[in-house]
Amino acid sequence: MKKSAPYEFLKTLLNTPSPSGFETRGQKVWVDYVKHFADSVEIDAYGNAFATLNPASGKGDPTVLFSGHVDELGLMISHISTEGFLYFKGIGGVDRTLIRGQRVTIHGAQGPVPGVTGLLAIHLQEPDDRNKVPEMHTMHIDIGVSSKKEAEKLVRVGDPVTYTAAFEELAGGRFAARGCDNRIGAWTAAEGLRLASLDKKNLKARIVAVSTIQEENGLYGASMAGYSVHPDVALVVDVTHATDIPNCSKPKHGDVVMGDGPVLSLGSVNHPVVNARLREVAKKSKISLQSEANPRWTGTDADAIFKQKGGIPTVSIGVPNRYMHSPVEMIQYSDLERTAELLAAFALDTGKGERFGVKL
Repeated sequence: MKKSAPYEFLKTLLNTPSPSGFETRGQKVWVDYVKHFADSVEIDAYGNAFATLNPASGKGDPTVLFSGHVDELGLMISHISTEGFLYFKGIGGVDRTLIRGQRVTIHGAQGPVPGVTGLLAIHLQEPDDRNKVPEMHTMHIDIGVSSKKEAEKLVRVGDPVTYTAAFEELAGGRFAARGCDNRIGAWTAAEGLRLASLDKKNLKARIVAVSTIQEENGLYGASMAGYSVHPDVALVVDVTHATDIPNCSKPKHGDVVMGDGPVLSLGSVNHPVVNARLREVAKKSKISLQSEANPRWTGTDADAIFKQKGGIPTVSIGVPNRYMHSPVEMIQYSDLERTAELLAAFALDTGKGERFGVKL
């Protein structure tokens, strides 16, 4: 794989823990990257990070928003037992079938604390229990201590937890990591801004790239960002399901292939005029596109952004992702590159003062 600055930024971002509600470390990595080519960088009260190119004061118009959320799934310590075992709740849509038998890191006030999620050995399980998934409140984390007093020297109730699963290069230009959903979206927003900055003299629009917080908890950061920026058009990048794996029904879930480029979301939230323009831009730029049907909602930050202040023309763009909401999410790097190129090409294709409303 390429060892370029954008690629190294991606690796660092994916290896930096940023569970929902605790995104500060990930946002610092993002800000440290975009500040080298953005005209300005700002952080709001809850930690959304904004990087602007060609600001309105320089007559950049329309405002184009590139958005991706930086938060990931995680756990939160909710109870410490007398014996020093840690109990937890999920942050976001955690798959509890994956929790047992994992290495984890508790992000304590004094620094990271390693631990493991305990499980009853199969030899000790009752036959009827072997096909059951325990409820989350019955699972525990073992950090090796023998008492609550020892545990409380290292961790406390409210500390976030992530799986200990780092970036791993795979064959075929692919990689696996914890939290590709959706630090790859935050990466794409930043990289789209960087690519547009290389042709700034031809840029008529103002671009605001935002790395949002707390999507996994309820699209909260996107609601704030859509309201405060109030762009004329928004392109939201998130992962979508790559269905090119065994046992995944294409009639039910669509046909999305890893390596075949970004995926345009169609229906409901996704603005038809913006979708059509993205297809035109992709054709001119020789970027292959895929499509997926979302007749009611996208399940991404687009669902929060599009309805702000009377409506913002918005499209959700997906990057094919295998094994979503697991510690081994898989992405093809070329899909990321093409998505960032699409964002930059769209912004550079936008005319001075252009708007994207539906015409009857």
